[in-house]
Amino acid sequence: MDQTAAAAAAMDGGLHVMVWLVSRIATVAIVVGGVVPFLPQYTRIRRSQSAEGFSTHVCLVLLLANILRIIFWFGHEFEFPLLMQSVVMIFAMILMIHLCTTVHASSDIGTRRHHFSENNLESLALPWRARLDLQLRYFWCWSRFVDYIQCICVFSLLATIIAFLLRSSPICIEAIGFLALFTEAMLGAPQLYHNYHKHSTDGMSVPMVLMWTSGDTFKTAYFLVRSAPMQFSVCGALQMCVDVAILVQVCYYGLSAHHSTPHNVVPSSRSSITEDSTKAL
Repeated sequence: MDQTAAAAAAMDGGLHVMVWLVSRIATVAIVVGGVVPFLPQYTRIRRSQSAEGFSTHVCLVLLLANILRIIFWFGHEFEFPLLMQSVVMIFAMILMIHLCTTVHASSDIGTRRHHFSENNLESLALPWRARLDLQLRYFWCWSRFVDYIQCICVFSLLATIIAFLLRSSPICIEAIGFLALFTEAMLGAPQLYHNYHKHSTDGMSVPMVLMWTSGDTFKTAYFLVRSAPMQFSVCGALQMCVDVAILVQVCYYGLSAHHSTPHNVVPSSRSSITEDSTKAL
């Protein structure tokens, strides 16, 4: 009897340790797992010194969503790992933008540059509207890294002020949370449109999208198990649908390119580069 009780106690202790270990692994995966899908794309851009095929508006979507999510946390506290996930994602997107602006700056020599605002002494004498380059078609297509940082800071300040003024209204706080998570759910929408506009997924990292899909599936399951606010689960499911749509584009455009290429002609690497350059233009 004593041996049976000891074996049962040992089994319960081992099970407790296993549950604790799985819980910690899941927590770490939630915090850092969101940035892992961007590692193949970051490596690809850095190696090729070309950001073609990657939409920097993906970074914009994630920055806005995670800034709003942090603000939402102060009005409706949720699990701390989800808060840290937003902090890690913001830093990761800033690094992605820095790489893209560096690559574009080296390849766009001689072209006209656009800025969020002018930062020279001469511009201080101008009205504030004259100091800002607010043309919609050049929004988030600026030439300097500092312009993106300025835009992020302005948005963060305005969103914080609005949330502070509306802090006494639970409906408004919940609306901020839904807006944050719905914006994140639209993460793949810029890439989806970018692929549709080009009728191609060339330059886009397919492993990145596969990691998006697996990560969003894991996140949605985590939200359901941990009883996170409803906004997390609903928008997580929507995000999975967008990921699947991008994977459908990969298959569709890949098959279209395969059928449009003559099977008896093997293009050289030089002709392939020329063709890709022509498509980009």
